[in-house]
Amino acid sequence: MIKPTLLDAIHALGIDGGFKIKDGKVAKWYSEKKQPSDEAIQSKLKELQADYDAKKYQRDRKVAYPSIEDQLDKIYHSGIDEWKKDIKAVKDKFPKP
Repeated sequence: MIKPTLLDAIHALGIDGGFKIKDGKVAKWYSEKKQPSDEAIQSKLKELQADYDAKKYQRDRKVAYPSIEDQLDKIYHSGIDEWKKDIKAVKDKFPKP
């Protein structure tokens, strides 16, 4: 997942098109839907950012876990209990908040 943007916030408010963004602001609005206020857009962006920040552990774990192929190889050669130890080490290093 990529850090949320103004575009993400507008899409999250249910608007799929009909606007232009320039320099981090809505530059032109030509959607048939009513333009949300800047406050509504910024509020949604903060909400998306908070969700993104709360899931940092997921992004960290994803990078730290061995590939699926390596995990299956570990299970085959060393057994499920050894595999569980490897996975637990990653979970312990990057705990849920």
